[in-house]
Amino acid sequence: MLFQRQLLRTVATAATKQFKPPVQLFGLEGTYATALFKASYMESSIESTTKGINLINDKVAKDPKLQSVLNNPVLSKNDRNLVVDALLKENGLTGDKQIKNFLLVVAENNRLSSLNLICQQYNKLNDAFKGIVHGNVITREKLDDKSFKKLEKAIMQSKFISNGKSLQLTNLVRPEIKGGLIVEIDDKTVDLSIATKIQNLNKVLQESI
Repeated sequence: MLFQRQLLRTVATAATKQFKPPVQLFGLEGTYATALFKASYMESSIESTTKGINLINDKVAKDPKLQSVLNNPVLSKNDRNLVVDALLKENGLTGDKQIKNFLLVVAENNRLSSLNLICQQYNKLNDAFKGIVHGNVITREKLDDKSFKKLEKAIMQSKFISNGKSLQLTNLVRPEIKGGLIVEIDDKTVDLSIATKIQNLNKVLQESI
């Protein structure tokens, strides 16, 4: 409870200074992620917290046995704390009070199994804070570098990316779109695929019968 009160006090302090999260998150994982981000902001430790929490998350993702332990709903409080201590030690983070306090709160509430989702939500906050916009361009075949960079530049100059933002674009290959492309930027989608054009044409033909 001590660590939980400490974290809540830090969050409360952030609120009094009118710090507003760069993006609104929902759900329990979003609540934990926002609390960690606010606390890190107040301690000017966003960069180190981001590095540390992702280091631990990557470690867990590569260790099926560790995942099994974290997903054990009947793990005792003492064992959960031991897991936290081991994670901190293995990743060289025993001296990081911010991450240690946060993980102990998560462990105390028996939410270690949600660590991956919490980390994903935290990264959304961090990206929004840094002005990073994620996008996907979906094609039937992988684009060559020249075409990819040309498309990336066009998207950067479009209304999808506001001034001061940076774009991290990924080329996903999905043969089922048959041709053309689909662009996804955050929650916006532009579908220029041949598969969709055929689907729309079939719909029009069916309605005409």
